Amino acid sequence: MSRLWVTGYRSYELGIFGSTDPKLTVLKYALRQTLINQVENGVDWVITGGQLGVEQWVIEVVNDLKPDYPQLKVAMMLTFAEFGNNWNENNQAQLANLREQVNFSESVSKQPYQSPQQLKNYQAFMLSHTDAALLVYDLEHEGKPTYDYLAIKAFKDQHPYEMTLIDFDWLQESADEYQENHRQSF
Repeated sequence: MSRLWVTGYRSYELGIFGSTDPKLTVLKYALRQTLINQVENGVDWVITGGQLGVEQWVIEVVNDLKPDYPQLKVAMMLTFAEFGNNWNENNQAQLANLREQVNFSESVSKQPYQSPQQLKNYQAFMLSHTDAALLVYDLEHEGKPTYDYLAIKAFKDQHPYEMTLIDFDWLQESADEYQENHRQSF
């Protein structure tokens, strides 16, 4: 059994605000290609959070892959109790819908948000319950994933742990590949 932590930018950090945005199509394509490779190399659990952006999109990608990879499972681990309660109604509904679609979902902290320590505890939990990480993150464009990147980097300096970064160059290559593949299908 191999477990992969997937995280990355929030939707607003990538300027993606709708499900029809071409950037989202490319991002999901890159995630799909990377996850297929990971699954074919032994990953059978994708473990992610519930943040708007990469974390929710990867759940959608995993669910799309399940018919071809029935052994693949996905878990949504939330940082704290009542996660997402301050979001607008549509975002709360999206979170609830995705929670119903995953194989497992739970909050790491049973308390509502109280302090940044809960975020550190979440990172420690994710690191201790996964074998590798996949981040949609570019070192030249800091954002919310910077904290996870630094925690993973520190952890992998002390433990056998793999980290894969899907950076903006990778996304551009994925966009080119996606465009080429879809041009040929006409």
